[in-house]
Amino acid sequence: MVQLFGFEISRRRQQIKDEENKSFSIPQNDDGAVTVQSGAYYGTYVDLDGAVRNEIELITRYREMAMQPECEIAIDEIVNESIVNDEQDTGVEISMDELKQPASIKKKIKEEFEYTLKLLNFSNMGHEIFRRWYVDGRLFYHVVIDETIPGAGIQELRYIDPRRIRKIREIKKKKDPKTGMELIERQQEYYMYNERGMVGAHSNMGTKIAVDSIVNVNSGLMDSKRSMVLSYLHKAIKPLNQLRMVEDATVIYRLSRAPERRVFYVDVGNMPTIKAEQYLRDIMVKYRNKLVYDSTTGEIRDDRKHMSMLEDFWLPRREGSKGTEISTLPGGQNLGEMEDVKYFQTKLYKSLGVPASRLDQQQGFSLGRTTEITRDELKFSKFVNRLRNKFSTLFDDILRVQLILKRVCTEDEWNEFKEDIWYDFKKDNNFDELKEAELLTNRLTLLQVVDPYVGRYYSKEWIRKKVLMQSEDDIKEIDKQIDSEQSEMTPDMMMGGAPGMPGAPMQPGMPGQPGMADQNGQPMMPMEEPEPPPSRFEIRANELEFL
Repeated sequence: MVQLFGFEISRRRQQIKDEENKSFSIPQNDDGAVTVQSGAYYGTYVDLDGAVRNEIELITRYREMAMQPECEIAIDEIVNESIVNDEQDTGVEISMDELKQPASIKKKIKEEFEYTLKLLNFSNMGHEIFRRWYVDGRLFYHVVIDETIPGAGIQELRYIDPRRIRKIREIKKKKDPKTGMELIERQQEYYMYNERGMVGAHSNMGTKIAVDSIVNVNSGLMDSKRSMVLSYLHKAIKPLNQLRMVEDATVIYRLSRAPERRVFYVDVGNMPTIKAEQYLRDIMVKYRNKLVYDSTTGEIRDDRKHMSMLEDFWLPRREGSKGTEISTLPGGQNLGEMEDVKYFQTKLYKSLGVPASRLDQQQGFSLGRTTEITRDELKFSKFVNRLRNKFSTLFDDILRVQLILKRVCTEDEWNEFKEDIWYDFKKDNNFDELKEAELLTNRLTLLQVVDPYVGRYYSKEWIRKKVLMQSEDDIKEIDKQIDSEQSEMTPDMMMGGAPGMPGAPMQPGMPGQPGMADQNGQPMMPMEEPEPPPSRFEIRANELEFL
């Protein structure tokens, strides 16, 4: 095997696993890698609507679309909603609440995650990084390490233009002697990098780079053949082209219909057709001559203008008609109609997943109740969450390499850790907070209604599961917290509270205390203690006695 540029992490075990797990089917991956036979070469040709022939042209088209005003506004809206930075820290934090590991391991993982954010300069470049990934549909970083001291971790993360790199997957097959079927013996993955781009004569030329030296995160959208990664802008190609054509047609129509033009009906009498045409042409030249003053020479120049679609009309009229006549042709009356342009503009925004109300300048912004949130806003919030989850793969891949190099965990341990590690993005939209607050309020209101029936028709466990919607883990955690808080309470806190509260000791001067007088100097009688309410058993006994 040819030595690859870069470094690899425990790839030998994966090769042994591939040799043990025999299969005739090629593994399906959504990374956009080109699958070739071992020792062969590859080439790509993609024809999307007859305009795009390769991946480089497709990425270039995405970037050109991002420069259009309508697309740029929609992209900025998505990026600003996905990445929210404040003055204190970055817009993303790591969450390890469900990770069953010691606090020391969690602390190391958090420190390494913060280090990777510094390598990416995410606090300053977070919006730009997310925008590159959203527009291009893929993101590549070269992981630079010191091969003499790999335990020092990642030294640099260098961005790579996706038009210069491509992932290759070589499949080596062998024939089964029993069945004669070709089985996959092993597969090798690597990246091919070419400074001139992966297109044309340079598509099979370049430097092979190890997989662990490259961090790759894509959009997850594939074409119909599942051979090429698409961007989220791909479904907006057709609406954007239609919008541009309608805008051009509207401008041409307005230019052609805006001016008022004159119609000259010239009486040619009984002239033959040839002489009538010559006479009409002479009249046109006679009345269309234009005298122009030339400031450079000081002379008067005679400019003869030709007739165009925006100027007057000259029509011959035979004998017996009304004679020579000049009338005016009015201009367009409905030049202010823009409904067709607005339709395609709204269609473009829908294809990008952005609510049209967000792009309407007349629409106000309010922090109201969840009932005021439209369905489009709810769909947009879910769309942004999907984008964040897919983009988080970038943090997983970088953190995996960093933790393995620093020997915080092995690759097998990381495969177990990552299932319990989440990334919390800061949110600018308070819809989730409002929704949780209203749900909790409704549950507590329902709890007050059901509380008198606890112990008679409903159990406490049923109330906690069905009314408060608490899971088994939530119930255990809450009971544990309640026991911990009660154990921390002092005897004085358990016997009494603040003055005036139930169970609190009487303070001197409070009404009802023996030996005290009121404002008129009359001795105050001690307050009688109220009788305790009858218990449920006494109530039930009285009901039975009555019956």
